[in-house]
Amino acid sequence: MSVAHTAVGWNPQKRTYDGVVAGLSVAYLAVFVGLGAWLHPNATAETLLIRALGTLALLMLHVILAIGPLCRLHPQFLPLLYNRRHLGVAMFVVALAHGVFSLVQFHAFSDTHPLVSLLTSNTRFRSVADFPFELLGVAALLILFLMAATSHDFWLHQQTPATWKRLHMAVYAAYGLIVAHVCLGALQSETSPVLASMLALGLAAVSALHCIASRREARADREAPSTDGFTDVCDFDGIPESRARVITLGGERIAVFRHEGKVSALSNVCRHQHGPLGEGRIVDGCVTCPWHGYQYHPETGASPPPFHDQVAVFPAKVINGRVWVQAAPK
Repeated sequence: MSVAHTAVGWNPQKRTYDGVVAGLSVAYLAVFVGLGAWLHPNATAETLLIRALGTLALLMLHVILAIGPLCRLHPQFLPLLYNRRHLGVAMFVVALAHGVFSLVQFHAFSDTHPLVSLLTSNTRFRSVADFPFELLGVAALLILFLMAATSHDFWLHQQTPATWKRLHMAVYAAYGLIVAHVCLGALQSETSPVLASMLALGLAAVSALHCIASRREARADREAPSTDGFTDVCDFDGIPESRARVITLGGERIAVFRHEGKVSALSNVCRHQHGPLGEGRIVDGCVTCPWHGYQYHPETGASPPPFHDQVAVFPAKVINGRVWVQAAPK
């Protein structure tokens, strides 16, 4: 957290994260190009690099889409979520490089400007086999650019978290466009079933993870009947020390924390990026968001000075070992 928008500072964790991403990306490109040159000696270096960058960007996008549901299913994946924006920006850079190399390879050697050639050389929109799949890739790249360009907290503050979140949900639209781009492009000419199999496997894995995580959250959202405004939500001993149990009351998710023999109930939505506070823990007496470390006092919902963020707090009490929470905030 910071009190002003400053230049990005890379702490050791960020450096390690970025270093691993860069190292794995370079290794992937080297192995792909090396194996491609061995298996297809007639392929040009440009063609191999275009394919390597395209498949790497697609692989990175699948990993990005899988991180969210994986974190819902098990907290051990939360470190991947902490710097997911870095992975998203890196993926955009790789996708942009793929697009630039493709533009040069296929549209730069004519009297027409490459961008004009890209947009006008194929207008067979009514044909499936000859559909201008390149335009689908361009549309996806524009979405990824908007997401990468607005990844800094300055834009999050300017747009409000809700608007920023809606913008970044467009990653699913970009994913759909990229899948169509590959199906109508590379898969039309690719004779090997490897690419088609990997694409189908990735689509199935991402869809399955989202469905499983969604079903788990749907079960947790079932509300119990209330008595005198309070609802019996869980057993006190069932909440781990300094951790939370997420419940739903009045259509809102509430994180019920246990700390030093007491319970506190806060809105589950962090003010920063709408992260899930209930998946975090209490650190130094403050509820700490697992996404980016934003903190709130469990009794008041206020951030420690000099910060001014605050989340709603709900009345909570323990009766005969059971936790009761009121749906209306204090």
